[in-house]
Amino acid sequence: MVPPNVELTCRPTAGAKKAVGDVTTFERGYIPPNFTIKEIREAIPAHCFERSALKSASYVARDLAVIAALAYAATFIDVYLPPVWRYVAWPLYWFFCGAFATGVWVLAHECGHQAFSRSTTLNNTVGFILHTALLVPYHSWRITHSKHHKFTGHVSKDQVFVPKTRSRVGLSPKDAVHHSVFEDAPIVTLLNLIGQQLFGFPLYLSFNMSGQSYDDRWANHFNPSAPMFDRRDFYDVIISDIGIIIALSTIFYFSYVYSFLTVAKYYLIPYLVVNHWLVLITYLQHTDPKLPHYREGQWNFVRGAATTVDRHLGFLDAIFHRITSTHVAHHYFCMMPHYHAEEATKHLAKVLGSYYIFDDTPIFKALWNSHNECKYIEDEGEVVFYKKN
Repeated sequence: MVPPNVELTCRPTAGAKKAVGDVTTFERGYIPPNFTIKEIREAIPAHCFERSALKSASYVARDLAVIAALAYAATFIDVYLPPVWRYVAWPLYWFFCGAFATGVWVLAHECGHQAFSRSTTLNNTVGFILHTALLVPYHSWRITHSKHHKFTGHVSKDQVFVPKTRSRVGLSPKDAVHHSVFEDAPIVTLLNLIGQQLFGFPLYLSFNMSGQSYDDRWANHFNPSAPMFDRRDFYDVIISDIGIIIALSTIFYFSYVYSFLTVAKYYLIPYLVVNHWLVLITYLQHTDPKLPHYREGQWNFVRGAATTVDRHLGFLDAIFHRITSTHVAHHYFCMMPHYHAEEATKHLAKVLGSYYIFDDTPIFKALWNSHNECKYIEDEGEVVFYKKN
């Protein structure tokens, strides 16, 4: 939920670089936006906020039907295709099955935001089933993801893709970034990216990798006593854990009955494809040299929600329910269903003007650039940007 409609002001602070007239600018001469949530909401047609359980369910049915058809078609690959064509058919299955499963992931994510329908019970039931099938602890992730939305762009309160500070990467105030030859080698960068893309999300769930620091306490999404959960979250986390245990037990059962290789071909490899797209999408939405990050003195909800990037992924936009190209609108109004977000974005962009960020850099080039250019932020300053050196 968004905070009350209050006027947002830009106040001079100790971290400011300079003042131009009555306006304080910060690092890179940046002037934080001064909109109100009321101004933004009034620019968007009222029907964009309407949720339809039937319409949302139709997208779930479509995605699941496509996945089922792909899995059925895959049963003929090893039976009828000559070996050379199997090396083409299986990657095609993995790509498209993983893509549509990512679409299912996005719909489950909408359930967590209560954007699927007006019924909390229906939202949580559908979201729990879909996310559990993709090895996501539904309620645990829903809780931390909600905190991410509430504090997006906040250096010390955001929950994911939290930038490291100069001191945390081991640099004194006068140092430049000096990586080893091996770290800067393209092959090492590529290997790091592959690891991030395939295993970044499970590592985030299990070890809070790239998440907020909690004074060396082990933060993970399976422990109801983890520092990012409140006492009232205890049973929701336990229910999520039970779901994951059931899902893993099902995987082990089918591995025993049909062989691990069969389960890997039909489920595990598409699962890794889902992880790839999920990490790529969310990483690039929140990690870019153009995005400011705020400390307490200058952060507010409206400014934080603007610290994200919209991008296009070609035909995958439709499969991913446009989560990549309408993410700014999603951060302002997370209860808005995805099928209205494209229209809302057009109106939102007019209000935000230059503060609306769209980047049409080819997606893998953007991934490479962000990974190389977004190394750390300064320890001081209330509005800061990623630096490379």
